[in-house]
Amino acid sequence: MPAKGQDTMQTSLFLARLIGPTLLIIGISILLNREAFRTMAGEFIGSRALIYVAGVLAFMPALALVLAHNIWVADWRVLITLIGWFALITGGFRLLFPQEVMRLGRRAVANPNTFLIASIVMLILGAILSFYGYAR
Repeated sequence: MPAKGQDTMQTSLFLARLIGPTLLIIGISILLNREAFRTMAGEFIGSRALIYVAGVLAFMPALALVLAHNIWVADWRVLITLIGWFALITGGFRLLFPQEVMRLGRRAVANPNTFLIASIVMLILGAILSFYGYAR
């Protein structure tokens, strides 16, 4: 039977291999299609129904991620934990405060740098997690 630390590392590696490439692809797609994403985001924030559904779709898997990987250590694995908590909080925020999501979303869409910054953050996180998940 593997030790607890080995189980934890296997979970971290699995999640890094899952989340890393996903963030890389999303980051690349946003970078290549910023205006299309700006249009989609504008349509999204205009719909309370979509905001609610996105909240549910973010909250449930994020809760599973936090339950499976709530690891607060001073290494790359904390990124997975932070991503889980961020998704959990933003998913819950969408469910509880859709009107505020609409207001904040309009401001974000109006900012010309929002999608560039989002794509860069996703590319960096995706690259780090992919490196540790696959290359290391």
